[in-house]
Amino acid sequence: MEVVSKEDFLERKEEFLQNMKQGKLFIHPTDTIYGIGCDATNDIAVNKVRLVKERSSMPFSILVPSIDWIHENCEVDKNAEEWIAKLPGPYTLVLKLKNKDAVPQSVNPGTDTIGVRIPKHWFSDIVTELGVPIVTTSANITGHDFMTDFENLEQSIKEKCTFGVYEGAKKGRPSTVVKLFEDQVELLHR
Repeated sequence: MEVVSKEDFLERKEEFLQNMKQGKLFIHPTDTIYGIGCDATNDIAVNKVRLVKERSSMPFSILVPSIDWIHENCEVDKNAEEWIAKLPGPYTLVLKLKNKDAVPQSVNPGTDTIGVRIPKHWFSDIVTELGVPIVTTSANITGHDFMTDFENLEQSIKEKCTFGVYEGAKKGRPSTVVKLFEDQVELLHR
């Protein structure tokens, strides 16, 4: 895995965007912690993330390219609108999918909901430029501590990722998960 800074990434952005479009796995920063990412519309890439994470069935969240993407692909009621107005921010909003073809079933197996994020972070602009959602899941093997620094990224993950964008140690925690369907609002802090 090639480790690059924000500056390196932006200087070689077209190359990295091409890697993302080709279904390569990568480590990306957010406003909270580091995540493992891939093109969420690429079923093969999503399943590679499942293998790397050792996470066979739990749904993944996605970074979405825009608030418009949420409105086009998810059921949005009054409660959801209130939370969407807080984006970008450290929240994962779990909404019902109205467009079942927006992401392959491998992203959210066995459910008709999806966790969407728009972090308050420069990497969100990259997702917007890419034009498709990306899987975002903590950079760790399921059940292990989440990555806060490249020093504690597990070797098996490093071996499967093409590149990682590093901007120093993160002191955050995973985003707050807000379930927003069936006319309910439920906050789940991780």
